[in-house]
Amino acid sequence: MKILLTGSSGFIGSKLRVFLLLAGHRVVRLVRDKEDLASDAIFWDPVHGEINRDDFEGFDAVVHLAGANVASGRWTKKRKHSIFLSRCRDTWLLSQILCRLYSPPKVMISASATGIYGDRGEDVLTEESGPGSGFIPDLCQKWERATDCIESRGTRVVHTRFGAVLGAKGGMLKKMVPLFKWGLGGKLGSGKQKISWIGIDDLIGGIDHCIKDERISGPVNFVGPEAISQAEFARLLAKHLGRPAFWWIPAWVLKCLFGEMAEVLFLSSQNVIPKKLLASGYRFSSPDLNTLFTKESV
Repeated sequence: MKILLTGSSGFIGSKLRVFLLLAGHRVVRLVRDKEDLASDAIFWDPVHGEINRDDFEGFDAVVHLAGANVASGRWTKKRKHSIFLSRCRDTWLLSQILCRLYSPPKVMISASATGIYGDRGEDVLTEESGPGSGFIPDLCQKWERATDCIESRGTRVVHTRFGAVLGAKGGMLKKMVPLFKWGLGGKLGSGKQKISWIGIDDLIGGIDHCIKDERISGPVNFVGPEAISQAEFARLLAKHLGRPAFWWIPAWVLKCLFGEMAEVLFLSSQNVIPKKLLASGYRFSSPDLNTLFTKESV
């Protein structure tokens, strides 16, 4: 297949690109910096409208991962607007380009997040569950609706709702391991909040699965088979590192340090299950955290 990939320089995109190339596909990167242009890349500047529509013709699939990191800074009004533009506006613009092609792609994989469900305690959440309320749920809803145009052309669109992506070389785990090695791991808030997570290899395998399986469309939860409490997550990670996990950071401290972002990223609870992936026959290589930590050599 000829696949267009956005976000190819990120933790997920870089690994997915290598995977797809090794599988024999032709992968073309969509880049925003002209210095990154090469035989395997095309350029666009969604901010200034520098786009050559002809460059987008002839792709079998599009995997859209690009977007600002929601955890890279305190959520000021300006920061929220920047996140909205990078995720919703740019996805909408890409969808508009694709739907106007002579031959649009057969499938588009567009990143989303389990944050769409909001803080739901112990409730079991599937793809049929309704959205929560607040900045992130609202953002994710607009993010997913931004592909309406390309769906109207008959392209199969899959919204991959990522949970916490875990891998030794990136994402949440890369930031946590040094702290735990220094003996600074432990409970955040009550520690009862559920973390819905997925190993990086299963995320890559799941995207490949969704590209191939024509039965899959709409939202798909990209999480492992079982969520885990934050306190249990900390205990298991500390155990694998041979370190204690007795630290406790109260919720009020996190809120003082990170504001609204703390409530969403550290204290909210989402008990999400991957109903569609399991029903379609996907088999997880890391169905539990012990397997993942061993596999990633934590």
